[in-house]
Amino acid sequence: MAGKPTSRIPLSILDEIRAALPVSQVVGRHVKLRRTGREHIGLSPFKHEKTPSFTVNDAKGFYHCFATGEHGDIFDFLTKTQGLSFPEAVEHLAGEAGIDLPKPAQAEAREAEGHRLRKLMEAACAFFQDALRSDAGAEARTYLERRGVTTTEIDAFHLGFAQGGRHALKEHLAAKGFALEDMIAAGMLVAGKDIPVAYDRFRNRLIFPITDLQGRVIAFGGRALDPGQQPKYLNSPDTPLFRKGAVLFNAARARTTAHERGAVIVAEGYMDVIALTRAGFPNAVAPLGTALTPDQMQILWRLAPEPLLCFDGDSAGTKAVHRTVETALPLLRPGQSLTFAVLPDGLDPDDLLHQHGSRALADAISRPRPLVDMLWAKELADGPLDTPERRAGLEKRLAALVDNIADRSVRGHYQTAIHKRLREAYQPRMAMPRPTAPPHASGRHGAPGARHGTSARPQPRLSIPLEGNALLRADPAAMSRSEALLLRMLLDHPWLLENRAEEVAAIGLTSPAAQDLRGRMLALCCEHGVLDAEILRRGPCDAGLARQLDQTNLAMVATSSMTREEVAELWEHRLSMHRRTVELPRELEAAGRVLAADFTQQNLLRMQDLRAQMDNR
Repeated sequence: MAGKPTSRIPLSILDEIRAALPVSQVVGRHVKLRRTGREHIGLSPFKHEKTPSFTVNDAKGFYHCFATGEHGDIFDFLTKTQGLSFPEAVEHLAGEAGIDLPKPAQAEAREAEGHRLRKLMEAACAFFQDALRSDAGAEARTYLERRGVTTTEIDAFHLGFAQGGRHALKEHLAAKGFALEDMIAAGMLVAGKDIPVAYDRFRNRLIFPITDLQGRVIAFGGRALDPGQQPKYLNSPDTPLFRKGAVLFNAARARTTAHERGAVIVAEGYMDVIALTRAGFPNAVAPLGTALTPDQMQILWRLAPEPLLCFDGDSAGTKAVHRTVETALPLLRPGQSLTFAVLPDGLDPDDLLHQHGSRALADAISRPRPLVDMLWAKELADGPLDTPERRAGLEKRLAALVDNIADRSVRGHYQTAIHKRLREAYQPRMAMPRPTAPPHASGRHGAPGARHGTSARPQPRLSIPLEGNALLRADPAAMSRSEALLLRMLLDHPWLLENRAEEVAAIGLTSPAAQDLRGRMLALCCEHGVLDAEILRRGPCDAGLARQLDQTNLAMVATSSMTREEVAELWEHRLSMHRRTVELPRELEAAGRVLAADFTQQNLLRMQDLRAQMDNR
């Protein structure tokens, strides 16, 4: 970035924009990318080629073209491919990230302040480290020894100790020439109108430095050493350098290993991260005392496509997982999710390592569970499903949560997975008796045992909810016309389902009957591989829906006289019509909820794009 007018744009602003926008997101608007391993690849935007030589690495924050040697970050990409000047590229990307750019005079003042505050934080960190090595830090060192933390780990994580006095750090920084105003701005002092004399924020605490992705100290976390001292953990407040919800502990140290392994582990606390590093997992990070925020998840997804959450096995850890699931759902994308390691009850990673060794910890981490499992477990934990009303309540809650997924394809696959789990959950209740013939009827026409006047043994039916059978018996007119047309085409032409299973799973269906039928058709496709119309009508449509669809006046149903190309063309047309009339309004509603929960430029642009598509229907 030599020669760029960075004096007018604070480096901290550039770092903030880079952290908010993955390179693949910016480049992907102009180059068709596909993920391969830890990188994305595509055709070079710098020359005409048929074989991809262009790579994007989100973890390292750059693109590289092997054909031309072009290399750079998101700002370089816009200046080289879109003809923007550097300030124009910064302004464009800042708007996309929802970051306000300061005016030139403000920018210079902000950059100068950032430089002073970073120097101050370095001095404070050194002061805490020296205190831990001194006689005053004996109790803190004893605590660390008891927790198994070695001298090497103390140095690697730059651990320190805040003394018990109210002005020790303030006096030390003042002697170093730092202004009182900067100490307050950096969050190192507690000050206010009702506080006559500002005093040290951290006192008698074990200190954990918190760094940005460049490894610069921007905040501290303090663990109380006195059992009666509250709160047990105390973090720096938000400052010009630090925003709690947008930073992960140990991210700078973990990013290299996370990139090499294609994996990152998220623990709850500082000591858990140190324990995981000791056990051979240096790619471990932690949020700062709260559930993961959307900003923190975006950082994680820059490190690895499916971060592994390794939270405590107690009730607090379970609640943190549940909050994380709800936060993550609107943000899911193809290939971008979360996985979870379930630890034994009451144990955190540090406890598990001490009590059962590194092998037990590695075993728990090696068996991750997908996010859909945790969503299912979360809702099942609300109570028994022993009545139709409770089962209906479960279905409604799950449907509402899945509907928050903004990406159409991911949402469709979640709907299919949840319908499958609902059927399996209700299977024990599906044993329905077959009708028995009157005692005088012959055995040939009656059920087994009818000649003896006894009831038949209950025979298992298709393992779907009773509510689902009722839906299938309903008039298909309850479906939208476009849903009925699409399903009829799949029943008449099963090869569509075989060739387009992912596309079918992603279709937004509003009718529960249509959703259920689609889910069972996909399940049969997975089971049989090759389908014919008889399999489909005999399997998913046992309650008569296929016959009702046959009898319904559906204009322009594809017939056997049409070629496959004509059927495929008609399918594309009807799917496009369905999206414009049914799916777009739902996506717009979901995007509105996402925007209300997380008002960023990216979410706003998605909302505006969907509105434009609605206007052009």
